[in-house]
This record gives sequence, C-alpha cells and structure tokens, in this order.
Amino acid sequence: MIANSALERTAFELMTKAAIEIPDDYLAGLRRCADTEKGDLSSFVIQAMLENYEAAKEDRRAMCGDTGLPRWYVKIGNEARIEGGPVALETALRRATATATHEVPLRPNRVHPLWRTDHNNNVGINAPEIEYAFHPDADWIDLTTVHKGGLFGSDYRMLFPGDGIEGIRRFYLDTLIGFGKRGLACQPAIVGVGLGGSKDTSVVLGKQASCLRVVGSRNPDPKIAALEDELKEIGNSIGMGAMGFMGSSMVVDCHIEVGYCHTGGMPMSVHMFCLSSRRSTARLYPDGRVEFRTDPEWFTDYSRRSTVEWAQPMAEAAE
Repeated sequence: MIANSALERTAFELMTKAAIEIPDDYLAGLRRCADTEKGDLSSFVIQAMLENYEAAKEDRRAMCGDTGLPRWYVKIGNEARIEGGPVALETALRRATATATHEVPLRPNRVHPLWRTDHNNNVGINAPEIEYAFHPDADWIDLTTVHKGGLFGSDYRMLFPGDGIEGIRRFYLDTLIGFGKRGLACQPAIVGVGLGGSKDTSVVLGKQASCLRVVGSRNPDPKIAALEDELKEIGNSIGMGAMGFMGSSMVVDCHIEVGYCHTGGMPMSVHMFCLSSRRSTARLYPDGRVEFRTDPEWFTDYSRRSTVEWAQPMAEAAE
C-alpha cells in the first residue's frame, strides 16, 4: 500500500525540483547549442540562461518568473494499491500544488476563464491537469510534474494522406517561423510533434512528446527517428536562435509520437517546451522507498503497443 502522506510529500518535492532545477538532458542540450550557436546576440542569451540556471539552483529560487501551469502525469503499476484510492491520490496532488505555489513560490497563474477569479494557489476547476497511464507487472506509482507555459507554443492542423512527409515539413516550418516572429515561444525549445489519432489525441501526443521525452531520445521506429533528426536540423536552419534573435539554435531536440488515425486524415500538432524545461519525476514503492529522476519514462514498448491479440472471425478467415 502506497501511503497518501508519501504521495503528497513527494508531489510537493517534485514541484520544488521542477521549478528550480533544469533537467540534466536539457542542460546538456543547451550547452551543445552554446558551442554551435552562430549569432552573437543569441550566443549571449544562451550564456545568460546557463548562468541563470546556476543562480536559481544556488539560491533555491524558481528559474523563471513565469512558472507556467503546473500539471501532473501519473503512471500506475497494475498491482499498485493507493491508500484512499484514486480520489485520495488526486487530492494529494491538488494539495501539493497549492502548497508549492505558496512555499516555492510559484506564480498563481490559474484563473476562471470568464470571471478571472482565482484561489491564489494554481488549483481550480479542471486545474491542475492530471493525465494517467498504466504499466503491467508493477506495484509502483510514477509521479511526474511539468510546469508548462500556458499561453502559446502550440498549434494544430488537419493534414491529409496526400500531404505526406512534405506536408509535415511545411506545417512544422510554418509553425516554428510563426512562433519565432511573433514571440510565441521561448527558444531554444524541445519541439514535440503529434501525428495521427483523433484531433484531441494528436494534441495530447505532441505535448507529451515535448514534455516527457528527454533530449537525445529517439522514436523506436527508425523512419520516425530519421524524421526527428531531419526536423531538428530544419528548425535550426531557418535563421532563428535564442528568444527569437538571429541564430542557429531554435530547436534543442525534436520528438515525434504517433497514433493510428482515420483513413482519410493525418492530424498533426506541434508543441514547444520552452527554455525553462520544468519537469521532475519520482517513483513511489509500497515499502516506502522513493526514487527521484529527471527522465519520466512515459513512452514505453507497452504504451506504444500497436494492436491486440484477437481471434479473426471465422467467416473472414474462410475467405
């Protein structure tokens, strides 16, 4: 049994880590950008960012004044048992979010969409978002918090099969150039691309690809992995660098996740996880152990399974 008190305590610590400590994979990717950046102003901004991250960690302060919109990704092992059940789990995550907002502190960004009222704690109707996944043959629970920028950095388009890879490239370029010119994203960014599924699935996959995969990871499908490399290179060849200045480091990495879709369409979403790549993960075991890490390990062979074992209907088999 995983204790509810342990869930809330761990969730609060994750909120603190995510707000203050840049994940090692993104930090390494940004340092590589610093080594290759061609624009003077962009190089200056990247160096300032690296210094800011060190100062935030030393002073134990949030790395960015806008701490985004805190959200949760929860992966539950099939044999895991939670004290108080899933309702108690959600209560623990909401309380940890409110406590962290006051004690880290985080900026209380959440307001009612119509009345603009708030509770000064980033908790409200459908906030924070909590998404779930499951894993076989496991008795642990993984908690991942992501503090995602909540205004811009996302776009969606319904493509069609005839658009093909060229259409994917075109929409990807349109999105990055539009975001860069209008200041709708903070670069260098991890770019996530969701391909397929229904419209909502495509958007979810793109956001998860940007927020929950580490820099340097590649999709297990070699053709998709090659497209990830190509889109990263394309993104860094359009002449934009850090924070929209001229340069060559708009994209720290590009990640693509796919889902089966309707035969007549090819939904596509593009998401940018900004230079404050705020995420942190912990695994809780029933014996009380807690292991912290920066790789969410959200996408697995199980989560990407493509079909199900089933018996083909007799009539079809006879044909």
